[in-house]
Amino acid sequence: MTPSKAPKGTAKSAPKAKPQAQKPQAKSQPKHQAKPHAKAQAKPAPEAQDAVNPGLDAMLANLKMAKGATATPAAVPESEQRCGLVAIVGRPNVGKSTLMNALVGQKVSITSRKAQTTRHRITGICTDGDTQFVFVDTPGFQTRHTVKGTAALNRNLNKTVQATLSDVQVVLFLVEAGRFGPDDAKVLALLPPDKPVLLIANKLDQVKLRETLFPWLQQMQTEFPFKEIVPMSAEKPADVKRLLGVVRPYMEQQAWWYDAEALTDRTDRFMASEIIREKLFRLTGDELPYTSTVVIDQYTEEAPPIGKPKATGLVRIAATIIVERDQHKGMVIGDKGERLKRIGTEARTEMERLVGCKVFMEIWVKVRSGWADDDARLRTYGYE
Repeated sequence: MTPSKAPKGTAKSAPKAKPQAQKPQAKSQPKHQAKPHAKAQAKPAPEAQDAVNPGLDAMLANLKMAKGATATPAAVPESEQRCGLVAIVGRPNVGKSTLMNALVGQKVSITSRKAQTTRHRITGICTDGDTQFVFVDTPGFQTRHTVKGTAALNRNLNKTVQATLSDVQVVLFLVEAGRFGPDDAKVLALLPPDKPVLLIANKLDQVKLRETLFPWLQQMQTEFPFKEIVPMSAEKPADVKRLLGVVRPYMEQQAWWYDAEALTDRTDRFMASEIIREKLFRLTGDELPYTSTVVIDQYTEEAPPIGKPKATGLVRIAATIIVERDQHKGMVIGDKGERLKRIGTEARTEMERLVGCKVFMEIWVKVRSGWADDDARLRTYGYE
């Protein structure tokens, strides 16, 4: 039975507020779960011609363009199916999760301005035509282990990236178009020489002086033997579709690993912890160090009454936010608990969209000093 008063350091986010003296919480209407990646797309507008530097236009025009699916996934015979694992790698906070979500067509990896938002191997699945792309959004390579109290966590993140790279068919090395700094170079040096690597020059739309981009692309070809160089913007569906076309030939002729409608191999329980952590980072900004994590203590599903739709069911989630210091705990809770309450409300609303029914969520905040430099605790908190 739910307590009427939350203990200190706890936020409760319920689908419907009970009558109390405090102001009732706005009621969130559940939405249907997002549909799989859409196949039909509007025709992209013609690329702008660059009179100053026609070489860039020629490079963009010569890129392999993705072809629209000619058959629904269910109609593709197993003997004609293609499938493979694609790693998305790059320095921290370069936009890997944003690209992953664009490729899949739905949010499966959390995003934040804070570096190292992604800490686990996140799998996103896109089935397009005869090909199933299994994308892996990895943590950003940590090129330093000297930050006090984070050595074990950083080692774990790099181990996750390296283990992923050993299994993939192709690597997407993500950088910002026109930029290649020391941290990018360190990541590039760690990529396996026996795997095909594609350079993805993202955020093309943010390049102000287009005439400087083509010389930069030529310079990048001297840095590493990239199989392909793809200038693009993950915000543009036409560019995302084109990237799928570039990656398609690297997928092996084999049966799909997942159902055609699958979007990720992660459980709803795991997604709950990721969504809470995303809201935590977004709402605390630069105040809170990234050495904070979320543990799901309880995740139970109550089936809807017989004959009733799924939306009448209920999911109960109990979670704990782990921080390093008492000071950090105060940052998370906020004035009179308002920040923690908002974290819970936003996380619950997003979870309701994901699971398609009402969600009751409770969140506690606990201090566990030194957890990010303790291998045993990392395993306890779900780090591989």
